[in-house]
Amino acid sequence: MSKILEMIEKRNQAWNAAKAFVESRQDKDGLLSEADAQTYKEMEQKVMNYGKEIERLQQMEAIDAQMSMPVNTPITAKPMKGGMEDKPVKAGRASDEYKKAMLDALRSNFKRVSNVLQEGVDADGGYLVPEEYDKRLIDVLEEENIMRRLATRITTSGEHKINIAATKPAAAWIEEGGALTFGDATFDQILMDAHKLHVAIKVTEELLYDNAFHLESYILTQFGKALANAEEDSFLNGDGNGKPLGLFAEAGGGHVANTVASIKADDMIDLVYALKRPYRKKAGFIINDKNLAVIRKLKDGNQAYIWQPSYTAGEPDRILGYPVYTSAFAPEDAISFGDYSYYNIGDRGSRSFAELRELFAGNGMIGYVAKERVDGKLILPEAVQILKIGKASGN
Repeated sequence: MSKILEMIEKRNQAWNAAKAFVESRQDKDGLLSEADAQTYKEMEQKVMNYGKEIERLQQMEAIDAQMSMPVNTPITAKPMKGGMEDKPVKAGRASDEYKKAMLDALRSNFKRVSNVLQEGVDADGGYLVPEEYDKRLIDVLEEENIMRRLATRITTSGEHKINIAATKPAAAWIEEGGALTFGDATFDQILMDAHKLHVAIKVTEELLYDNAFHLESYILTQFGKALANAEEDSFLNGDGNGKPLGLFAEAGGGHVANTVASIKADDMIDLVYALKRPYRKKAGFIINDKNLAVIRKLKDGNQAYIWQPSYTAGEPDRILGYPVYTSAFAPEDAISFGDYSYYNIGDRGSRSFAELRELFAGNGMIGYVAKERVDGKLILPEAVQILKIGKASGN
């Protein structure tokens, strides 16, 4: 049994023990004594610690897999005459020459810039990353950013207009041979723009000039994580001014289904059924960790916990049978439930690298900046329902 599966099993056993403890210690009013409440709190913390350890192990496994990827492709077919007839010729940013030139430029802090890189000069300064780097950056973004995994991603070269139906067709019964009636279908348009996102990282000069240091993997991982955090924050909370329009935005975000003073099990059930049935097929929750700690203690009318831990590595935990995704950037005063494929992420072109020579010149550090252009919008607000937590409506 792998270490991750072993930890998942231990977490499940700890959680079942915690539930059994509560059920055995409740008095006739369903309450726990102060000592028992403290004991349960410690048991619950142990479950959460298991969860954090599982996430850490999964992250380490992913990094190990990335670091163990072969740098060369073995020959598996019979060599042809001359050895080059069937090998595809890569050009531009996909070529090995461009990739080597970019790595050499990074190691020299862009003091050695090959003419090959002129094929990928960014209009705003810097050089477009090699296609392989761009793909690896996207892999990191999707791993670190829950919205990249759940949303629909499109790549554009300019402004992208998305047509959505503003009116829906209606069916009507007619007599045999009767005249057909047609409604007028109208469409709205949503414009996907391109907002600029810049992130910077620092590397010591000693590491930069150390050929044993995997500068390429370090830069891609650090840039990927920094970009992912900034993206996820905006995809969830952005106001659309110079950044994407977030899922929880007051205007243009998901539909507010209800506002409650505090979360109860019935509120979560109401949130699920506030979402129309077609959207529930691929729906899930997005929740802040603080709210998840509250929800994990909620029970339904049969005294069963509505939170269900995952028994399979890589699978999300569930609430009321639907997957739950946690984010440090999700607001503490709201919970979303919906089909997030209706949130569109538009990537404009490719990412680019540039140096920051003047910023860290005096302290032995080399700075790099990565730039991308991206936008995000929820194209169908009714596909995501929001439960607001605060002053309940009508109070």
